Amino acid sequence: MNPESVLVAMSGGVDSSVTAAILVRQGYRVVGATMKTFCYSDGAGPAQKCCGLEGISDARAVAGALGIPHRVFDLEKEFTDDVIRNFVEEYAAGRTPIPCVRCNSFTKFGDLVRRADELGCSKLATGHYARVVRREGAPLLCRAEDDRKDQTYFLWGIPRAVLDRLLLPVGDLAKRDVREAARSLELLTADKPESFEICFVPDDDYIGVLRDHLGELHPALSPGPVVREDGTRVGEHQGYSRFTVGQRKGLPGGFTEPMYVIEIRPDSRAVVIGPRGALASVGLTAGGANWLTDPPESGESVAVRIRHGAPIVEAVVTEVGPNGFSLDLQASQDAVTPGQSAVLYRGQVVLGGGVITRSERT
Repeated sequence: MNPESVLVAMSGGVDSSVTAAILVRQGYRVVGATMKTFCYSDGAGPAQKCCGLEGISDARAVAGALGIPHRVFDLEKEFTDDVIRNFVEEYAAGRTPIPCVRCNSFTKFGDLVRRADELGCSKLATGHYARVVRREGAPLLCRAEDDRKDQTYFLWGIPRAVLDRLLLPVGDLAKRDVREAARSLELLTADKPESFEICFVPDDDYIGVLRDHLGELHPALSPGPVVREDGTRVGEHQGYSRFTVGQRKGLPGGFTEPMYVIEIRPDSRAVVIGPRGALASVGLTAGGANWLTDPPESGESVAVRIRHGAPIVEAVVTEVGPNGFSLDLQASQDAVTPGQSAVLYRGQVVLGGGVITRSERT
């Protein structure tokens, strides 16, 4: 392997474009790589998708401008097996998944390592807003310098061994600095808007994706009762997969205070609603844990983020097992949602995380 070579995941967006540019400037032998996943196998798809045909075209153009080779890797089968199938299964089970976490954990980073090895690259890099910091020789995943853009919430599931080879150049920068760098280099992605959609969900119609995979008559897409916590029926819904914990839209009216989804019960197809106070949780349990450091011990104080964009809050670990953990939250949190991630921190360092399976409501 060339110790100065790096494989850069280039989505066709500004962050990965500047990542490649920074590494070229630092003297690395850079190879750009774009992953062909799902969203345009039968057509062009929406224009600004990070993994659509325009993304490949833009990544190739940026690679040409930087004078580096560019490869396209076909991951459609892996992406379908790892991400889309899980997405459908989670909604069918009444949970709300995060496909970006699943993609990073099972598809992208594993394939990046394999492709880097094939190409003789000792390092790999992405445009994520996060940092790899070495302490006493050990690589640690840390939050980005710009906390508003921090993406460590989506990276807790990557293999720990990847950290020793991972470069994250934009993790030390603010978004405005990244765009300014792209403009100064006259990269065509400099002012490209960010995409917040799920790449394989056209026009944000995730119900259409579920319908294609589950069929119209699946319980997740069929009518069921809307009930209060005591079981009182107050309405009917057209499929519990249309709801998530904390949701207000689409619920029956006529109450003296706003109602929210507080639980989904797929066995009875019931969507349970209640006032905002019923959303508060004082604890959670998570499964499918992955640790990027040594796991915390029972009784240890940590910090946790329960969804992207939520504040990081203090918690105490009450149990750590081979595949999961439980926490007591030191301040109650609204809408702790099964299927979302619970990511643990010690200061700036990401300890690891898991998928929320249960919340303990007040």
